[in-house]
Amino acid sequence: MEYWIQERINSIEEAFTPDYCSSIQLVVNLILERFQQGYTLFICGNGGSAADAQHIAAEFVGRYLVSRKGLPAIALSTNPATLTAWSNDHEFETIFSRQVESLGKPGDMLWGISTSGQSKNVIRALESAQKLGLNTIGMAGNSGGMLCEMVDCPLFVPEKHTPYIQEIHLITYHRICEQVESQIFAHTSFRDELSV
Repeated sequence: MEYWIQERINSIEEAFTPDYCSSIQLVVNLILERFQQGYTLFICGNGGSAADAQHIAAEFVGRYLVSRKGLPAIALSTNPATLTAWSNDHEFETIFSRQVESLGKPGDMLWGISTSGQSKNVIRALESAQKLGLNTIGMAGNSGGMLCEMVDCPLFVPEKHTPYIQEIHLITYHRICEQVESQIFAHTSFRDELSV
């Protein structure tokens, strides 16, 4: 057990390089600026990454640590009627891009998550976001995979094992949520340290 814990700590330390931490700050700055200007953050991913997308949206819409007003974030994996109708009648590959085309406007943001860096529906969503003038954030393992040339703000880690990539992603987006919230609501004094 001690060896396993140390291995996980080492993996996390290796991921959070100065360059990666700088990339995190760029994402914080982007989301902070866009939220303050009234734009919306859309997030998408598959499987565990879909759950991460919902987690991120919940932190922004609800709260991370501060009791405050909600922030406009939408996970694109949360409408079963849209997902099942579109994938049944058309194709699964465009379930997210269709929603980006329907809901997104220039200045909004799309945050695509793919542990493999190869998820076709995430890639198609990012392509649509680029065409529509949304700012794009990509979070992936495998050093970014196919997302490498597709996003304005890359959050790519060299890890190849999905569970380990997800551990790094969780820490990454918690940091982003914490920083965005604390800077937008710097005047708010109440902090609930037990928030989950």
